[in-house]
Amino acid sequence: MALSPLNQRRWRNFKSNRRAYWSLWIFLILYGISLFAELIANDRPILVQYQGSYYTPVFKFYPEVAFGGDLRTEANYTTPEVQCLIVSGGSLDCWDDPQGIKAEVEAQGTALGEPVQQGWMLWPIIPYKYNTIVDTGGVAPGPPTAQNWLGTDDTSRDVLARVIYGFRLSVTFALIVVALTSIIGIAAGAVQGYFGGLTDLLFQRFIELWSSVPTLYVIIIITAIWAKSFWLLVALMVIFGWTGLVGVVRAEFLRARNFEYVRAAKALGVSDPQIMFRHVLPNAMVATLTMLPFAITGTIAGLATLDYLGFGLPSDLPSLGQLTRQAQQNLQAPFLAFTAFFTFAIMLSLLVFIFEGVRDAFDPRKTFR
Repeated sequence: MALSPLNQRRWRNFKSNRRAYWSLWIFLILYGISLFAELIANDRPILVQYQGSYYTPVFKFYPEVAFGGDLRTEANYTTPEVQCLIVSGGSLDCWDDPQGIKAEVEAQGTALGEPVQQGWMLWPIIPYKYNTIVDTGGVAPGPPTAQNWLGTDDTSRDVLARVIYGFRLSVTFALIVVALTSIIGIAAGAVQGYFGGLTDLLFQRFIELWSSVPTLYVIIIITAIWAKSFWLLVALMVIFGWTGLVGVVRAEFLRARNFEYVRAAKALGVSDPQIMFRHVLPNAMVATLTMLPFAITGTIAGLATLDYLGFGLPSDLPSLGQLTRQAQQNLQAPFLAFTAFFTFAIMLSLLVFIFEGVRDAFDPRKTFR
């Protein structure tokens, strides 16, 4: 669908801001990579070829008996026994010396003088998931190595894998929360500013009371009653965060409701919702977009703070806030602190640059060459 002339001008203005334009591309690449985290960092192979058939363990459950084993539980593809069964095509006994048989099959194509139908496994670049326990010889947190590029945390989990999954989780959480809070806040501010009078007065008193609720204490109490989860935390952040944009939108609607074009639209019989959201709201979007960078970065920082304090996401989920807490608790492992700092710095800087360009693109007073 072709853009309108106004949106084409806005897009040209955004592209003219080189810092915002390249920040957008870098952020999209990083976030796009994180969306396929299961194919980049995982303790299951992407593709397995066994006895002429193909399997996708990343997406589907396969028991060990499917590869010639004895157990009906999910196959542990990192164990030498399962790897030997797959490589040898299930035709050899891999329980006595799985490493030796696997190496001989891979090197010569035969083992113990018997013909072998070889199989293979295609592993991700990082053969660890965010919750995979890495064998580091008892050292935790472990320093960066060729196997663990950013080291391991205090429970021997790969830091790079947790950063990739944590980046996706933080950004997705912030986008969901900000989208929902923006819809509620813009609608409430529009109603207040457009109608004014008693409606505005009652709304303002309600917002004052609602904003005075100690959010952190409420989250602590609720997470103590119910089990912590991603969607519970989203709901709590939306319930207590929707008031952020109300004041800005209300002020813009109070200013614009007495403009000539609004009065003319009323005289022509245009409905109030159509005037509010088709004619007045676009003029209020500049001020609204100015607040969005603070809302998104504030949501990411709020999530990291709650995770740092232990009242955020469940401990089994990857979290940048948990990584920050581990860095504070393990000062002898400075690589954890550097990883947490640069991850937050790059992520938040890119978001601020992007929304700075969006704000300027929507501002009719600014023109870029």
